Amino acid sequence: MINKETLKKKIIYRSTHRGNKEMDLLLGKFVEKNIDNFNDVELKDLVNLLNINDDILQKWYFENIKENYVPINRVSQLLKKFKL
Repeated sequence: MINKETLKKKIIYRSTHRGNKEMDLLLGKFVEKNIDNFNDVELKDLVNLLNINDDILQKWYFENIKENYVPINRVSQLLKKFKL
């Protein structure tokens, strides 16, 4: 199993290298602000969130469209409330 610090580094990289500048900025800043406060379960939830396609996340976040692909958990609720 990956140790926690290695997992955090992978999450940080994935959050800032998405291929979509808006999502790079949003997710990168969100992760930067919150990653050290997440427990192991929340880090797993964050990884799952980062595996969702940018188009789906962008519609869910910016257009307030309910997407079935975005799980409802503490991490997604924090992201939804997050402002740059």
